[in-house]
Order: sequence, then C-alpha cells, then structure tokens
Amino acid sequence: MPIDLYLGSRETNGATFEARARRLATILREHGVGEDDAIGVLLRNDTLYIEVIEACRYVGAYYVPLNWHAAASEVQLILQDAKAKLMIGHSDLTSAMTPAAGINLPVLAAATPDVVQKAYRVDAKIADGQVDLDALMAEATEIETGPLRFRGMLAYTSGSTGRPKGIRREVDPDAPDTFENYKGLAAGVLQLTPGDRFYTAAPLYHSAPNALSSFCMAAGNVGLYISPKFDPEQFLADIERFAITHCYIVPTMMVRLLKLPAEIREKYDVSTLRFGISTGSAWPRDVKQAMIDWFGPIFYESYGASEIGFMTLISSQDAQRKPGSVGQVLPGGSIKILDDDQNELPAGQAGSIYVYLPQFGDFTYSNTDGDLKGQRYGQHATVGDIGYLDEEDFLFISDRKKDMIISGGANIFPAEIEAALIKMPEVFDCAVFGAPDPEFGEKVIAAVQCAPGAELSADAVYAFLSSRIAKFKIPRIVDFHDELPREDSGKIFKQRLRAPYWENTGRQI
Repeated sequence: MPIDLYLGSRETNGATFEARARRLATILREHGVGEDDAIGVLLRNDTLYIEVIEACRYVGAYYVPLNWHAAASEVQLILQDAKAKLMIGHSDLTSAMTPAAGINLPVLAAATPDVVQKAYRVDAKIADGQVDLDALMAEATEIETGPLRFRGMLAYTSGSTGRPKGIRREVDPDAPDTFENYKGLAAGVLQLTPGDRFYTAAPLYHSAPNALSSFCMAAGNVGLYISPKFDPEQFLADIERFAITHCYIVPTMMVRLLKLPAEIREKYDVSTLRFGISTGSAWPRDVKQAMIDWFGPIFYESYGASEIGFMTLISSQDAQRKPGSVGQVLPGGSIKILDDDQNELPAGQAGSIYVYLPQFGDFTYSNTDGDLKGQRYGQHATVGDIGYLDEEDFLFISDRKKDMIISGGANIFPAEIEAALIKMPEVFDCAVFGAPDPEFGEKVIAAVQCAPGAELSADAVYAFLSSRIAKFKIPRIVDFHDELPREDSGKIFKQRLRAPYWENTGRQI
C-alpha cells in the first residue's frame, strides 16, 4: 500500500502519490530517460522529491540529489559527471540554472510550494525558457509498465582534491532488489509498523534523510511528514498536531530544542513520539542524556556513510551502558578494524574502520582522485574513519581521518575538542579544524558562535578547556563568529572556515 505524504498541512494520499509518480515516469521516459540513466534533483524539502524517487524506480534511473546551496557552476560539474539526462527543480532554484550558467540539459521547473516559499522567503515564478513541470504533469498519462530494479540515489561527495565524485550503486540481478531490502530495514532499523508517521525536517539532498524516506516508501502504509526546514517549537507542535511516531533528528536540532524556554517545552503533548534516529555529527553525551530525560529512552544513533549505508545502530539503553559508542553493526554485516598495513587489530585498539554491509549493495565511484586500493579489504570498505571495537563488538569512533589534525607529530581529533567546548554555557555552536603552523605543521583553531546575549573571550575558552582536555589539544586561536556556516542538516561547512588559513600556502594538510 503506497505511503501518504504530508508537506506542512498539505496531504497527498497514497493513491494520488502513486498516480503522480507514474505520470512523472511517463514524462521522464518521453525525455529519453531509461535504465541506468541519471537525472538531477534540485528541490527543497517537498513531497515532489518522493514522487521523483518513485518515478525513477519505474524507469530504472538513478536520481542525483543536488545541494541547493551550491552555485550553478558546482551543479554543472555534478550533472556533467553523472551524465544526467535532465534536471527537475523548484522554480526559485532553477531560475539560475540556464545555458549561460553552463547548464546545457532540459530543466523541468516545478512551482515552489507555498509553505516552502514562506519558509525561505522566495517566490514560485518559472523563468522564461524553462519547461513547466506542473503543466506537463497535468497532461501526462500514467506509465503502464511496473517498477524496475531500484537504482536509488547517485550521491556525490568531495574527494581529497575537492573534485566531486558520484557513489553509484551496482545492480546485481542475482541479488534481492535493494527496494525489498529497504522494506526489511524499515521494520528492523526504524521499527515502522502500519499506521506509523515518520517526520523529517533535514534536507532531502542529504543521504541519511533521503534514504530513510525511501525506507518509508518501501514499508508502505505509513505517513511521511516533510517539513520545509527545522524550527524547534514547530517540531513540537507538529508532533502533537499529527501524532508523529517516528522522526529523524540530528544533534544540532536537539541542542536547539533543549535551549527552548521551559514553558515552550512543556506546552506540547509529544507522547506519541516513540522512535527517533540520529546520524552524522557526534552526539554529545550530555545532550543525549537530556533528550532521554525529556522524551524517554526512544532515541537511536546510527553511524553511516553515503558509500556504505547505515552501518551501526545503538539504543538509548545501550548508549547509557556504553557511553560514546555508535552501536553494533546491522544484522548481516561485519566490521573490521585495521592498521595502516591492513592487519586486523584486537578489541580496544583504534584503527581504520572497514565495513561489509550487503543490504545496500556494493558501489563504485564515477571518478576517483587516485589509487583506491587502500579503501578495500576483501568485501569490506572504508571511508577513512578511525575507531575501535570493544569486547562486545560495540563500535567507538575516534574521528574522521580527513578531519584529523597532526600537530608536532601528535594526532588530534576535532570531535573530542568540539564535544568539550559545546558544554560551555556561553557557546551556542562551535567547530574545530587545523591551520598551517611553521613549527608544528598544524595548529588547532576553534570557531565559536556565542549563545544569544552571552559574551566570551578567548582566555575564557582556554580556561574552560584546560581542565577538560590535554594541553596540546587546546586551540591556539579562537575565532568568534556571528553565525557558523551550517547546512539545515547540521553539517558544517568546515572548508569555508579553514580556507582563509590555507590560502597561498600551497598545501591543504
């Protein structure tokens, strides 16, 4: 049974969703999109995103989620690399995607929904020369053939040189369809049952909320609630109004919720919420405990990567028993910890994390930055993260290797410093990164956004951290910002913070 979709208070029931997806599939086919082709998707959060995913399933195409914060030149590079046949986007975003900007493929523009216009203060005008997708949908007939094997998203990630590379799922005709695997993951990971209602406000161009939405599609007979953007009080109001049972929520959202005044936090009935899942950035222990104290032990944390999928899961109960862990590998998968020579390490010793997880299928890159032999170990693959397994095979992440700072020969992990610094009452947000240093190779920099009404000095930051982390890890410089450059998903644009320090140095590490 198809899922019901909600955008704000606007509902698309399952039958209407399926009919619209089948009409969109006809439009894709009429534009020459077939098996193993790709289309670009430049949409803010909208139910149309889910219809695009379903339409691609009917024609056997990949869809390429595009970050709508990106410049036209950045979008053009990805579309070219993916060999995309066309692009679908919201009208306020597609207006800049013209041949003059290097976008030389058909652009199907959909009117930006009212609730999205209001959230981002944009309009829905379709630019001259672009094709009106809504008009095409009104005239299209439903595709008569059934769904093909699910290709899924062709997600893009930056390589070591900054050149974007696509993560293409391989289609194995002898293995179960990935969409069927998603149905199992919906039940096993998300604990979805018929009638449940899943909520996401994170941008759907990110792999995690996009994949979780696909799990809901595969499960069927559930409601998928999509918010244009995250607002902490609106989140609570929506739980009460729509009786939300499940949600995707990241640590930065939790921090914003916890900073709401007590009278706002107590205003709404959130008793229907029984499952929340978090991925991405590290979840500070005190934030996790505060959320459990508020909502109950309903939260699960997952460690994942676009290349491999959701790798681990940990419950609130296990998180309290194993503080700092991201859980055990999903059933059917395995994790190995290897040293730099790819020797397996015993429990408790940190090394590179290699994972085998067949549920999501194997992957290849559309292009590479060099030799990737070190990324594979048999069927296992790594994305460069560092961690260790304990005696019960619970995984602990030390840090992402690409973010590691090497200062005076010592390895320094920004996540550890950030987890300490965010506990400072005057700190609203923070990010730690490395900058060039003539003596030590790199030095530690902290970018800090103060809490509203708070005042803070670098000396106060040094004093706060001095009793919490080793002296060599304390930032040498503290930069204060009015606001740190974070995406709606919570992911921070660290490269923007690093760039001024590395300009004209001739190196990036």
